[in-house]
Amino acid sequence: MVVLNRIYTRTGDKGETALSDGSRRPKHDLRVEAYGCVDEANAALGLARLHAAGIPGGEMDAALGRIQNELFDLGADLSRPDMEKDSEEKYTPLRMIPSQTERLEQEIDAMNKDLAALRSFVLPGGSPLAAWLHLGRTMARRAERRATELAAREDVNPAAITYLNRLSDWLFVASRAANQGGAGDVLWVPGGTR
Repeated sequence: MVVLNRIYTRTGDKGETALSDGSRRPKHDLRVEAYGCVDEANAALGLARLHAAGIPGGEMDAALGRIQNELFDLGADLSRPDMEKDSEEKYTPLRMIPSQTERLEQEIDAMNKDLAALRSFVLPGGSPLAAWLHLGRTMARRAERRATELAAREDVNPAAITYLNRLSDWLFVASRAANQGGAGDVLWVPGGTR
């Protein structure tokens, strides 16, 4: 359990931060950048939820709430290097697992079955909810780019990267669902302003 009695610690005043294993890294370190990008995507989804709360049934808001929690799990995963030492810990470190991605895939399939077929690329926009979901999607893609760059240099849980990849797909399909099943999508018109 996390206990935060004091928000400022002054331990980062010289440009370093602690990872979840207690090691310290510069705040510009690629691992810190990767989980920071995950945090940014999470914040965008929090704003999306302001618009999802009004959708009847509450499924979108509930799904986004669950994903926000999983993004904290993902940040915890990325903030812990050296997976080989996991078995040496007194407790099991929090890692993403394949079933989380599998659930996203099932939800993508369920949302996508009722959407109109796409005949063009979709511009971010339409409803306020769709616009925020698109912003979250682009942030998830940035987090994925940082995580894959990190994985080329250090140990990263492959399930974390797969989750980020599928999450951006989920957010794209959810944005179309938020745009009246795709009817409110803003479509790209190639060369339309020439």
